[in-house]
Amino acid sequence: MSERNPLPSAGRIRPLAPADRAAWDRLWAGYLTFYDSGVAPEVTEATWTRLLDPAAPMFALVAEDEAGVFGLAQCVLHASTWSTTPYCYLNDLFVDPARRGGGAGRALIEAVQAEADARGAGRVYWMTHETNAVARQLYDRVATRSGFIQYQR
Repeated sequence: MSERNPLPSAGRIRPLAPADRAAWDRLWAGYLTFYDSGVAPEVTEATWTRLLDPAAPMFALVAEDEAGVFGLAQCVLHASTWSTTPYCYLNDLFVDPARRGGGAGRALIEAVQAEADARGAGRVYWMTHETNAVARQLYDRVATRSGFIQYQR
């Protein structure tokens, strides 16, 4: 992965790096809090390790500027029974609440699409909670709702 186009606010999108651990921990905790969720410490550690492992079918991008890292996008690449090319699931997208509205979310989604294209993925998709109205405004501008409903066990 190479550095992506700059953000409108003079920042940039780039691949996650080992030196980003403290910022990633803060953003990851903020993301989990936003969704009123949590994971065991060993899951957090495994996620961090896999995101940096070039052999893992995952990748992560971060938004940063002179003040540091303030946004992240974490993706999983997987095979599909509907395509000969892999799909890219944008598993987690989070921008520090104090930095929202400056174009980082859109820039991260666009950078994910570019990275997915570079990796041969035929589709990029993601989910959000139905109550996440602010994010859905952006998503409705940059993508098409599939109409599918998710079920879990």
